Amino acid sequence: MEPLMKAPAKTLRQAPTDTEHDPRWQRVLARDPADDGEFVYAVKTSGVYCRPSCPSRLAKPRNVSFFDTPADAQAAGFRACLRCNPRGRSPAEANAAIVAEACRIIERSEEVLSLDALAARVGMSPHYFHRLFKAVTGLTPRAYAAAHRASRVRTELAEAGSVTDAIHAAGFNASSRFYEQSPDMLGMKPSAYRSGGKDADIRFAVAQCALGAILVAQSDRGICAISLGDDPDALVRELQDRFPQARMTGDDPEFAQLVAKVVGFVEAPRIGLDLPLDIRGTAFQVRVWQALRDIPAGRTASYADIARRIGAPASARAVAGACAANSIAVAIPCHRVVRTDGELSGYRWGVRRKRALLENESRT
Repeated sequence: MEPLMKAPAKTLRQAPTDTEHDPRWQRVLARDPADDGEFVYAVKTSGVYCRPSCPSRLAKPRNVSFFDTPADAQAAGFRACLRCNPRGRSPAEANAAIVAEACRIIERSEEVLSLDALAARVGMSPHYFHRLFKAVTGLTPRAYAAAHRASRVRTELAEAGSVTDAIHAAGFNASSRFYEQSPDMLGMKPSAYRSGGKDADIRFAVAQCALGAILVAQSDRGICAISLGDDPDALVRELQDRFPQARMTGDDPEFAQLVAKVVGFVEAPRIGLDLPLDIRGTAFQVRVWQALRDIPAGRTASYADIARRIGAPASARAVAGACAANSIAVAIPCHRVVRTDGELSGYRWGVRRKRALLENESRT
């Protein structure tokens, strides 16, 4: 008689806990430093509470509870994690403060500091400092210095008595070095920039899309404007006001194909938009706009999120100002930035269009 075989034991799947249904648990799993300060989570088995970004080994969801503030967790009898320090400055915030100090050093310096000199000023090795600076700002220290100097040049060209005076006031000891870099800084010759775009060539076209009229303009360096509105003529006048002396060329069949590509992106954001951009702004604005381009289609971020990502956690209001100053709609997606509570705030081309863009991206 053959021995009876035992039936294989069934694997019981445990029902999801309340913690796993809580959206904050997904944010803990993501360990995104942008969520730090929004809440803390506590582990019953260890008696410790942590930041959402804490790198410690994750506990089982059934042992986790959430609190709005560290004080609430303390009152419930939990103690602060020594690794992520939820009661003080996180490692990410400490690094952001170092980068912010480096930015101030760059902005105050009359000369462009070498990487070694700048790293020594903040007490880091050059290699680690370079990697940290780029991770926080989206720019290398050299690129940040160039963007800041470009901002100074634009300011001085508007105020100085001559181009030469502006060059020296912006910190260039040699005019030759400035003229080598001026195309990247200004998108045109400094004399042309000073005179409102004189001798600069800008092609543009206006089309219709689901959001109304859309104007796309391109300089020699790339797309310099994408504007939305109800009145096509008003969009053209706004472009002319920005560059009153530039040579404007419209109704170009070849350029119309590029405009069609932009319109296609507005209608179907999944196709992407890979175009060279002529970005002109202050060093801070460039950092913000780069962070905006890192937000995937269908996702949003708050002004506070962007401020933390660029290493300036107290500058949410300045981030909002940089979004408002953006002149290249959709390609620099300032429509993906919302208030901390998720509500839509102002948009240069109207909140109605902002909502339409976000709804379209969420569908596709």
